[in-house]
Amino acid sequence: MKTYLSLIQLNAALSLRDLSDPGAGPHAMQLLLADVVAGLERLWGVPSRTHRLNPLVATADNYDRLGYSPDDVTRDSRYSRHVSPTVMLRSHTSAGIPALLDSLRGELGRYDELHVLPGLVYRRDAIDRTHVGAPHQVDLWRLKARGLLGPPDLDAMMAAVVEAVLPSAVHPDLEWRSTPARHSYTAAGRQLDVLVTQPDGRREWLELAECGLVAATVLRGSGMDPRRWAGLALGMGLDRALMLRKGITDIRLLRSRNPDVQSQMLDLEPYRPVSAMPEIRRDLSLVLDSETDADVELLGDLARTALGADADVLAALEVKAVTPTAELPPSAVERLRIRAGQVNVLLRLVLQPLDRTLTDREANVLRDRVYVALHRGEVLELIAG
Repeated sequence: MKTYLSLIQLNAALSLRDLSDPGAGPHAMQLLLADVVAGLERLWGVPSRTHRLNPLVATADNYDRLGYSPDDVTRDSRYSRHVSPTVMLRSHTSAGIPALLDSLRGELGRYDELHVLPGLVYRRDAIDRTHVGAPHQVDLWRLKARGLLGPPDLDAMMAAVVEAVLPSAVHPDLEWRSTPARHSYTAAGRQLDVLVTQPDGRREWLELAECGLVAATVLRGSGMDPRRWAGLALGMGLDRALMLRKGITDIRLLRSRNPDVQSQMLDLEPYRPVSAMPEIRRDLSLVLDSETDADVELLGDLARTALGADADVLAALEVKAVTPTAELPPSAVERLRIRAGQVNVLLRLVLQPLDRTLTDREANVLRDRVYVALHRGEVLELIAG
C-alpha cells in the first residue's frame, strides 16, 4: 500500500536548494556540470539545451513510460516519495525524458542535439557520509535523427565524462572501467566506475554514472520511429562527482553553512579540510512492529523527518542488531513490554554538526526526538530529562 507525503513534508522537499541551479546562487556543482556539458559539445560538435523541470512529475513518466515493470520494487513507498496515486517527486531526472521525446515527435529533417536535465531527485536512502535523501542528478541524452549511434559512441561519451569530472592533468593515473548493466530504458547498458583511493589508503571502484543506447521501446512510446531516431543516455550523480573532483569525504559539506567551507564550494580546487567537530554517538533500543520495519533506509527517512531543520546534524544512522521477541531474555521482554511479533532494534545515531560543537544536552534532545518518532513500544526510555 502506498503512503503519501504530508503537505509539510512536500513543502520541505520543494524548499531545498538545488545546488546545480545558478538561479539559486553560485556553487561548484554548476562549474562541474558546465565542464561535463562543454566536454560533450566538443566531442560531438553538437549544441546542448538545458531543461530545468518541475520535480513533481506524473508517476507514469517516472516509471511506466521508461519501461519499469508494474511490480518493480522501486515503486514502493519505502523508496519513492508519492504525493498522490498519479503524482510523485521524481526519483531520477530521467522522469523528464518522456515529455522531452514527445516534444520532438514532429521534428523534421536532420537533428542532433545534447539534452541536459539536472536537478534534485528524491529517494529514501541510508544516512551516512556519502548518501542523502535528496541528491543531485543529471541526465545527458544525445538524440539524433537520420544517423546511427552505437557502442563506440557510448564509449567515447564515457571517456569524455570521466575527463571532465576528473581531468587527466590533475589525475594522470586515474583508472576507469565500464561493466554491463541493465536499465529499462536503454539497450547495451553500462555502468561507469572509477578507481579511487580512500582516506585510509584503500583502492576502491566507485560508480560514477550509468548509461546506454536509448531503447527502441522508449522512442516508440513517444511516437518516434527507432529506424529514424537514435540516442545515447547517461545519468550521473552530481554530488558524488563533485566529491570525487574536490576530494570531499562527507556529502554534508556541499551544503555547509561554515564560512570556511562555503568559500571552497565556489570553485573546483581540491578541498582543504576544516577542523571537524567531534562526533557524539547515541544508541537507541527501539521496539518496532515487524522485522521489515527495521529497514535502515525507512528508519533514516523517519529520523530526517523527525529532526527537521536539524537533520544535517545526523552524520550516520546504523542498525546494529534486530532481535525478535521470541529471542529476547524474559527480563528484556518485561522491561520493554514488547509483544509477540514485534522486534527489538539497536540503532546507533552519529551526531556531528559541521559548524559547531554539540553539547551532551543537545545530543540527548535530538536522540529523544528520533526515539519518539521511531519507537512503537509501550514504554518510553527518554534521557534528555
